[in-house]
Amino acid sequence: MSANSSTAAVEPLKSTAGNKSTAGNRGNGGKRSNDGKRKFSRPLVYVLLSLGLLVMSAPFLWMGLSAFKTQSELSASPPVWIPTEWTLENFRQLLDKLDLPLYFMNSVIVAVLVTVSNLVFCSMLGYALAKLNFVGRNKIFGLVLGALMVPGNLMLLPLFVLMSKLQLIDSYAGLVLPFAAGAFGVFLMRQFMQSIPDELLEAARMDGASEWYIFWRIVMPLVKPALATLSIFTFLGSWNNFVWPLIATNDPDKYTLPVALATFATDPNKAGGSNGMLMAGAFLIVLPVLVVFIALQRHFTQGIATAGMK
Repeated sequence: MSANSSTAAVEPLKSTAGNKSTAGNRGNGGKRSNDGKRKFSRPLVYVLLSLGLLVMSAPFLWMGLSAFKTQSELSASPPVWIPTEWTLENFRQLLDKLDLPLYFMNSVIVAVLVTVSNLVFCSMLGYALAKLNFVGRNKIFGLVLGALMVPGNLMLLPLFVLMSKLQLIDSYAGLVLPFAAGAFGVFLMRQFMQSIPDELLEAARMDGASEWYIFWRIVMPLVKPALATLSIFTFLGSWNNFVWPLIATNDPDKYTLPVALATFATDPNKAGGSNGMLMAGAFLIVLPVLVVFIALQRHFTQGIATAGMK
């Protein structure tokens, strides 16, 4: 009787152990299946990303290589990718026919002033919207979001009329002031500053720190990734801006580099159908942007990854 009862008691234990073993095998099988899928999908993702990178970078590679080609290689059929004879003749001809240092300096002045003003003003407004409590804060942020939805070209005519009334046409102020602060910069800085703990700022206020001191000495050092991200976007947009400088400048001495190169390309007496000079000019336009991006790349990726986290 006792032997039968002990045998009956052991049977459920064996059954339970068997079920656990089966479940464990199934779990291991599922884990192996997922690992196999990951091993298969990861190389595929790398291949697709590499193809996308090649497609995106091909025009820039063609432009950079063509700037150092001879005229015969530029007009060769089939096209020649890598120059067999590297030359700087295109750059020499461009410098002879175009006052490149003047236009380059104009672009640098405008882009640097626009970038610095955006860093200062967008950071101030972003700090106010993120960390200060005042009446109408949410409504102001709603206006910022609404401004993001307005096409930039829609504002060209009102801006031109305003700059004309202020007599700022053909001046650096007329090129800088309309873009001294942007809705995107305010949104980016506000979202990033929300991740700063309120307790840190309250502790500074309890120690007697003013809002100005908190903003410059505590908040600004903590948002360097966002500042780097905003710097790249703003500098890139200002450096490549073509429509507004074309509208707001009548004096050739105030042309920025994209406007000067475009007017040079449409002048048959200067360009003369030389694609090599145009490629050299385009290469010089892209080069400063690449330098800025490479210098701030680490902060840029960190700013993009953490913006909006709270």
